[in-house]
Amino acid sequence: MDPELKYPADADLRRLLRFAPDKGEIWLGEYRMLLLHTAALTALRQDLINSVGPEHARRLLTRMGSSAGLRDAEFAKKTRSDRSLNEMFLVGPQLHMLEGAARVTPLKMVFDVAAGSFEGEFRWDDSWEAYAHRQKYGVVDEPVCWTLLGYASGYTTAFMGRLILFKEVACAACGADHCHIVGRPIENWPDGEAHRQYFADDSLLQKIEALSLQVEALTSTLEPAQGGMLVGASKVFRRAHELMQRAAKTHVTVLLTGETGVGKERFARALHEMSDRAHAPFVAVNCAALPAELIEAELFGVEKGAYTGAHATRAGRFERADGGTLFLDEVGELPLPAQAKLLRVLQESEIERLGGETTRKVNVRLVAATNVDLDDAVKSGRFRRDLLYRLNIYPIRIPPLRERQTDIEPLAQNMLARFSALHHKRLAGFGDRAMQALHRYDWPGNVRELENLVERGVILASQGDTVELEHLFPNQPEVAQAGLDHRGQLVEVTPQQHQELCARIVDSGIPLDALEAQVLALAVERSLGNLSGAARLVGMTRPQLAYRLKRRLADDPTEEGDR
Repeated sequence: MDPELKYPADADLRRLLRFAPDKGEIWLGEYRMLLLHTAALTALRQDLINSVGPEHARRLLTRMGSSAGLRDAEFAKKTRSDRSLNEMFLVGPQLHMLEGAARVTPLKMVFDVAAGSFEGEFRWDDSWEAYAHRQKYGVVDEPVCWTLLGYASGYTTAFMGRLILFKEVACAACGADHCHIVGRPIENWPDGEAHRQYFADDSLLQKIEALSLQVEALTSTLEPAQGGMLVGASKVFRRAHELMQRAAKTHVTVLLTGETGVGKERFARALHEMSDRAHAPFVAVNCAALPAELIEAELFGVEKGAYTGAHATRAGRFERADGGTLFLDEVGELPLPAQAKLLRVLQESEIERLGGETTRKVNVRLVAATNVDLDDAVKSGRFRRDLLYRLNIYPIRIPPLRERQTDIEPLAQNMLARFSALHHKRLAGFGDRAMQALHRYDWPGNVRELENLVERGVILASQGDTVELEHLFPNQPEVAQAGLDHRGQLVEVTPQQHQELCARIVDSGIPLDALEAQVLALAVERSLGNLSGAARLVGMTRPQLAYRLKRRLADDPTEEGDR
């Protein structure tokens, strides 16, 4: 091996490898990993080859490897951002070995990122892919390390900013004692264009999909709550959706309840679109946003001269929604006089404009929504009981997002596609830690908050990258991770300041017993003798702290005397 290509120590990589068996997770930095049997991957290769043919199987496996390489290249740039370009680049081969793909020996690496030139050669010993293929098909005539080649090509392409094609000039599956790969820009290979298909990700179908997403994004901008945008498969969501579908076939008044941001207006629009009134207007009114003195004029209309400033006759929202659906959001905020008039409309199906002397028949389906308890509002005198009875004929509770855990990912993916088109971004999806954070977040703002976070993530993420945790939650502190020691044993990796503190303690030479005594005494002192408070300071329960203090007194009776 060229001395300049000697691997740097991989402690920085091992430290970022974190096993969380109690959660069923493995992490490499911010990326979730998976341990798989090579036998399972071998069976997958065989099924692909047998079902779609070797050529298409090669394309699928190469694309899979390339995707992994692109991810690891971003990881390498973050992990060794302060190292030389060579050491940064060698993260890929080191990860290949750490992940068990093959033993990688760099033979040649000459590259100039600014000029876009690259020439590299590597030796692979014990390639899992060559071994797996040979086990199933014996010695073959063509190289078969498609996934590993895809990884090497994708990884180097991410560094160089242009497509670098790696090819096997020798393969263990063809009878060689090891695999040998060579990489250079695809244009520098005589048959390079024939290999471009294995990395193509900009097909005609994808262009059509992108245009469709842009149309959907523009449509959603004009009509931000289309019923077709309801996404969910959880049990509680399906129940609410089924109730909505049944109501859509009738003309019953519907009351939507639920926390702020759960999507009540989206349900109301979906209800309208599924009904036989879909051809007629859907009119939405936020009762909380209208001044009390104007709300009657807005709902029921006004005749010219009815009050100072009424210079013209104007139809109200009920008349505008004639034949269609009127959605009254935050109906619990209606003032009592408006509630009385609303009750009459529901009973008689007619309205009277403010300042008018005649009534007008209206054919309107009313959908009301509230995030307050109307029963409590009735008890406190803020809402009419008879109006509640009229509105509460067909109640539908929209569940909060925290009760719809299985819906979070499809909702987020749907929003990602929509906002990516709206903001002209092409993104690779959500990072593993980002998606995990979405699942573990409590969502006080429900679907609306998720929508805001995803849009922010789309804006902050770089073109072609994934939406990561820091894009969604910019102020979230880093989480302590666990990793492997030099023997591959599980160890806990503490934050840097904790390591520095431990180093100072070791350097001081203070015995652990004395250190514990001082820490416990300080905790009790800061808590003014309150053992429960002291226990919280040191991360113990009160009985655990009391036991340790009692044990110390038993071991050293002079401590009690000193006190």
